[in-house]
Amino acid sequence: MTISKPSKKRAMSRKYKFHDSRMPHFISFAVVNWIDLFIRKDYVDIITESLSYCIEKKGLILNAWCIMTNHIHLIIRSKQNSLSDIIRDLKKFTSYQLYSAIQEHPQESRKQWLLWMFERAGKANENNKNVQVWQQHNHPIELDTNEKIDQRLEYLHMNPVKAGYVITPEDWVHSSARQYAGLENRLELELVV
Repeated sequence: MTISKPSKKRAMSRKYKFHDSRMPHFISFAVVNWIDLFIRKDYVDIITESLSYCIEKKGLILNAWCIMTNHIHLIIRSKQNSLSDIIRDLKKFTSYQLYSAIQEHPQESRKQWLLWMFERAGKANENNKNVQVWQQHNHPIELDTNEKIDQRLEYLHMNPVKAGYVITPEDWVHSSARQYAGLENRLELELVV
């Protein structure tokens, strides 16, 4: 009997899945076409309020977070529910909320273009009905060692610094770096130190 190697596509598919939701996972998800959506506080607030809801009602444990202008990084786990289900629901809910907020925002200068881009992405993707705000993938990486946790935590917090937005990680207000530095308590966190 011969055992064949899994195809590259199948191997990658297995690599990027939530395996054990109780373990910390690093995930990233981006706005379609890497559109800079989170340049308005209103849109960032939709994300932070949705994360708070998932923490309170869905058993999400948030270890670290960073909202960049066009993507989000999280270190998360859950004792109760599937991380896959939580993130699916979070992305679905925030897609609707963000799209609606853009429609209703009185000062959104890019309103027509943003709506058109999200509608266009939705029509091009057979998994969606009308609108797509988020790219399909999350690429979860299980953090099963302290070294991996430290590396991803530093990467997540240094992202705004490397992008040239701030000098120090705690200067970026849309990140848990401020909580790790003891400056504020914006979202309920379980710190990893």
